[in-house]
Amino acid sequence: MTVLLPLFGLGALIAIRRGARARPVWGVATAMLALTLGSGLLAKETGEDEEDTVEKVVGERAIHEHEEAADAFVLATGVVLVIAGAGFVPGRVGSAARVAAAAGTLAVFGFGYNVGHTGGQLVYRDGAASAYVPASSRLVDTP
Repeated sequence: MTVLLPLFGLGALIAIRRGARARPVWGVATAMLALTLGSGLLAKETGEDEEDTVEKVVGERAIHEHEEAADAFVLATGVVLVIAGAGFVPGRVGSAARVAAAAGTLAVFGFGYNVGHTGGQLVYRDGAASAYVPASSRLVDTP
């Protein structure tokens, strides 16, 4: 969903510029931001629930890095959502807020990429998934 945010923001700006009513069009872009924030908060909560299990396999530093990336993502998404909310104000204020929020979706995308990157490192570089595999099922290297 995060990948689509800039497209929805830009699409809404273009549609409004071409004469579409701002409220319903901007409402879709804002709803996407709200859904992204909600899913980010849910994912963060789920990650915190799993932290103790994964910490047995992966060092605390890598987990902390991923957690910090998630915090930054949620914060950035929340800030952009507040700015997007100001996009419903009529006139120049609303127009400026819509442009700022649409630009802010690019930052949210960047923060989302970082969360995915650090999460991928936990799984593929650090072996976090092995915390969920019974020891008897793990492959053992044989000479």
